[in-house]
Amino acid sequence: MITLRRSEDRGHANHGWLDSHHSFSFADYRDDDHVHFGPLRVINEDRIEAGTGFGAHPHRDMEIISYVLEGELAHEDSIGNKVVIRPGEVQRMSAGTGVVHSERNNANDKTHFLQIWVIPERAGLKPGYEQKEFPDSDKRGRLRLVGSRDGAEGSVVVHQDIRLYAGLIDGAEEASLAIADGRIVYVHVVRGALNVNGTAVRAGDAVMMREESMVKLDHGDHAEVLVFDLPTLD
Repeated sequence: MITLRRSEDRGHANHGWLDSHHSFSFADYRDDDHVHFGPLRVINEDRIEAGTGFGAHPHRDMEIISYVLEGELAHEDSIGNKVVIRPGEVQRMSAGTGVVHSERNNANDKTHFLQIWVIPERAGLKPGYEQKEFPDSDKRGRLRLVGSRDGAEGSVVVHQDIRLYAGLIDGAEEASLAIADGRIVYVHVVRGALNVNGTAVRAGDAVMMREESMVKLDHGDHAEVLVFDLPTLD
């Protein structure tokens, strides 16, 4: 079973300094049909104006992944990290028992990034942080594992039974992924356009798969995608 959700059907909030699109219920956007997909709880596509950002605020019991598309994001947290995240890098912060962090755009241009939340496999984890770079050459015409429970293939560790892939698909390039029995898959089109299992999709669109055996990506037009291989939640 494949369900398509178009970009324009997402929630939207424009705060001036922040322009945000919400794939799932978040803040003042409430949609009972899109609260989570398995343990995938949030995908916010954020554009932050130069010299602005999120001040210090708390989180707990959530795996938070940042994926920068353009510009840069300065991150500082209560467990001692003070870093800058740039395109091609994946950051994972485990909020666990509690962490306070801030995210700012200290550059001269707008920052465009995805903030992704994953419900952890258990509450009360020790807060933690990890950041790794995945060059375009690793993602060109294929799905590169960038996040997993066991850190396989040099991916960042996410404390949940997920496998997160990133891919760049253009022209004649193709990529595919087998889906194991009992698993569900969420494909988020980051930018560009392509076909997912024969369905034409574009930036901001999502394809949700249940009881499918394969993800096939082709006919790309400067496309970038994230593919989440997920367990179901009881």
